[in-house]
Formats: sequence, C-alpha cells, structure tokens
Amino acid sequence: MKNFLIILFLCCVFSGVKAIESKIIYNIGNEIITNIDIKREFKYLIALNNSLKELSKEKILDISNESIIREKIKKIEIQKNFKEIKLDEDYYEVLIKNIYSRLALKSINEFEIYLKNYDLTINDIKIKITIDALWNELIIQKYKAQISINETKIRKEIIKNSKVQSKEYQLSEIIFEVTNKNEIQNKYNEVIKSINEIGFENSAATYSFSESAKVGGDIGWINGNSLNDNIKGNINSLQVGEITKPIVLSNGILVLKLINTKNSETTIDIENEFKKAINYERNRQLNQYSKIYFNKIKKNINFDG
Repeated sequence: MKNFLIILFLCCVFSGVKAIESKIIYNIGNEIITNIDIKREFKYLIALNNSLKELSKEKILDISNESIIREKIKKIEIQKNFKEIKLDEDYYEVLIKNIYSRLALKSINEFEIYLKNYDLTINDIKIKITIDALWNELIIQKYKAQISINETKIRKEIIKNSKVQSKEYQLSEIIFEVTNKNEIQNKYNEVIKSINEIGFENSAATYSFSESAKVGGDIGWINGNSLNDNIKGNINSLQVGEITKPIVLSNGILVLKLINTKNSETTIDIENEFKKAINYERNRQLNQYSKIYFNKIKKNINFDG
C-alpha cells in the first residue's frame, strides 16, 4: 500500500505527463478501481473542498482512496436495486446548483470554468452526485419504516417560536465510529488533536463517515427549532469557532463546530420551517442507517486489492 501511494503521489506531481499507464489497483465485486480513478477522485475532492490542499499529497491520496472504494461499493448495491443509474435533469440542476453555490459561484458557467482548473467536467460531477443521490434513495427505501420523528413536538416548538426572536446556527460536523463506549473519549481526543493541527474541514475529510465529509463537514445554516434537544443543548453554550463535546448517536459520535449564528425577529413561515425541521431530523437518522447498511454490504463483498 505504501508503494502504491508513492506511485500515485508521483502521478499527481507529474500531472504534466499526459500518458499515464492505467493500472488496476482494486477489484471490488464487478467493479475495478485504477490509479487513474484515484487520481480523478483526488481532483474531485479538492475541487469540492479547497482546504484539502493544506494536507500532504499522500494524505489526500489516502482520503481519495477510501472515498472511491466507498463509491464503488455503493454503486454495486445501487445496480442491484435500480434499473438505471441516472436522475431527472431537474434534480441534477438542483444538486449541481447546491454544489457551486457552496463554492460561492453564481452560475453553472462559472462552475464549468472552475472545474477546468481541476481537469473535471460537469459530467464528472453528475456521475458522482448520481451515486450519492441513489444511495440516499436506497437507504430511504430500506429504513423509512424505522425513522422515528415526533412531528407533533417539532410543530409545537416551531409555533411557539414563530413570532419571537429565533436563532440560526451555521454548523459543520464530524461523525466518527467507535466499537465501544470506552473508545469515545480517546477517539474524540484524536479528532480534536487533528482539528488543532490541520483544521476542522480537513479533519472531517479524514475522520467523518457523513456525506458532508466531502465538503469539509459543512451542513450550512440550521434553525434552532430544527434541532433536537440534545444537539441544541450542546451548541447553545458554544462561542463562534468552538466545538462540542462528543454527542452520542445511535451509530456514531457527532462533533459539531459552531461557525456562526444569527438572530431573526421576523415572523417565520411555519410550514416551511416545519418541512425543513422534518428533513433535517430525517436526514440525521438516515445518515446513521446509511453507515449501518454500508458496513453490512461491505462485509459480504469480494474485495481484491
């Protein structure tokens, strides 16, 4: 593995060399991963999260390696459950706009120019987001009956705060795994040490199993009414820039960073906020089931590499 990483490192350093021999690095089920695939993943992840450039190329390659393996495993399972690996064009537009807006770009044309700097195209992005979107749909299909959301409580909380000053939080997350409760503090300390050394965004890319890891853990602005009591209680005492203690979830440990806050004194749209709150809580739970299901299928797949 060490020699493999060095070879890939040299491939990326000498990117001016046009003819790079394609070599199969992994054979996963009916999918192969080549050194070219990993190099492309390297570029894709940096394009989405520029802070990765602060890491060594070997570290980025390690992250890229794990990322492309996860994608291929997901693709194999998607092929078993969907007739076509494609999305509606309208859905593509929404997902692509979400990506370039996060990068502070104003149009898809600006995004296309931006991607050229990384030897990527819109079609490359479509391939990636198709796998992510269909995987999320698959998890919904598998676990929707197990999602438990107290809609009555959420609606009451929103109504109670609909005409008073409400608070919004800009958050980033890291969700990591432990095998038992005794590991939580040690793993948390390891993550905090990493944050102090390479920053939260790069630590999210390194440690987090959440889909947000690809964008440095960014989950955007969340209305306080959308958060459950446990999470809200953990971030209420934070100052901007501070990080929560480990928050125990059903299938992982959550660490949040408070990026910013803002207050709103306007009357909120109750139905809109209700939908956002339901989506946030559903996605939070689905993210946990996603990891459960991924670990399950990974154990049963042929892996050569």
